[in-house]
Amino acid sequence: MQIIDLRAEDQDVVEQAAELLVVGFRDHAPAAWPDMTAALEEVQEACAAGKIARVALDLAGKAVGWIGGNSRYGGNVWELHPLVVHPAHQRQGIGRALVIDLEALVRARGGLTITLGTDDEANMTSLSGRDLYPNVLEQAIAIRNLRGHPYEFYQQLGYVITGVLPDANGFGRPDIFMSKRVANG
Repeated sequence: MQIIDLRAEDQDVVEQAAELLVVGFRDHAPAAWPDMTAALEEVQEACAAGKIARVALDLAGKAVGWIGGNSRYGGNVWELHPLVVHPAHQRQGIGRALVIDLEALVRARGGLTITLGTDDEANMTSLSGRDLYPNVLEQAIAIRNLRGHPYEFYQQLGYVITGVLPDANGFGRPDIFMSKRVANG
C-alpha cells in the first residue's frame, strides 16, 4: 500500500474515492453520501487548495481508503473529514496509516490539534436513540459501544471524546466529537 496526495485532476482516483464514500457509509450513515454525485462533490471539495486529501492505493493502484483534513482556528486545529476505508479492506491497518499520515502533515504545517465528528445515526452506541438532555456530558462519559462504532478506533489512536452534539442528525442521533493534540511539546 502507498499513501499519496488525492488530486482533483486525477479523475480516475477521484471517482474511486467517491465510490468509497458511497460504499463505506452505506450501512451506518447512508444519508451522508447517498450517490456518486454527492460523493464526487465531497471529494472535489476535499481536494481544494489549503486542504489535505490523501489516498491509500493498493499494489494495483486502486484506491482502498482516503482521508481529508480542513484547517480551522487559524491553522491551530484541523478537522479530520472524512475518513473511509473500503469495507473489504477494513481492519488491515489502512485507516490507522491514513490517520497517522494526516497527523504528520498537520504537525508539519504547525497544527496543534486534530478534531473530528463521528456520527451515530444507526444506534451503534449507548448515546443513540435517546434524549441526552439535560445531562449530556454525564452520558458521554458513560458511552458504550453497542455495535462497532468507530469512536473506539479513534480512541486506540489517542483521540478522546471532547463533546457530544445531541440530535445533530435528528432526534436521538448524536454527533460525537473527538480530538487529539498532535503538536510536539
